[in-house]
Amino acid sequence: MLPFDSISPCEYADALPRHQFMHYSIKPLWSGMPRIAGPAFTVKCEPGDHLMLHAAIYRARPGDILVVEADDKFAVAGGNVCAIAQARGIKGFVIDGVIRDIAETRENQFPVFAKGVIPKPGAKKCVSPLNQPVHCGSVLVHPGDIIVADEEGIAVIPKAAAEQAYDVARARAQRDAAMSLAQWEAQHVEKVEGILKELGFQ
Repeated sequence: MLPFDSISPCEYADALPRHQFMHYSIKPLWSGMPRIAGPAFTVKCEPGDHLMLHAAIYRARPGDILVVEADDKFAVAGGNVCAIAQARGIKGFVIDGVIRDIAETRENQFPVFAKGVIPKPGAKKCVSPLNQPVHCGSVLVHPGDIIVADEEGIAVIPKAAAEQAYDVARARAQRDAAMSLAQWEAQHVEKVEGILKELGFQ
């Protein structure tokens, strides 16, 4: 797989439309969380339930990122679930919902992006198909889509367009890295003033 995690989600902004970036309410749950990237293993938890996330940690492959559609009323995972997922090679969780036991998860350095934490866990009563399209952070995520997540945000790269998006983002990153701040400023002011002139701003 291409090293998608070598490039910030900000660089993927050149390659993807706005609707492929998750809502900012889904964020790192502990400070200093590293960037993660990998294919989405998608999970839908019914309201108030977390059974399918617990099932998914035993079915996802090493390197996968669990992308979970849930609600934010009950925790869908805790410290032990995160630890087992980590031991099985899952790279992290991206959850449109909440978890608990954040102190354990932080201590284990397991990446979790979610809306927050709550002590009360959900139930284990509802079955939903795994690896079906889910809505997470206002993005429709398909199984195998590439997730790139860090403190800047979460990009969802459609599987069919992943290589092209990576090439565009890498080219942007390389251009920025090769340019000094003074060079960037010179280009920036020229661009801004040109646009202002076109729009009739005096």
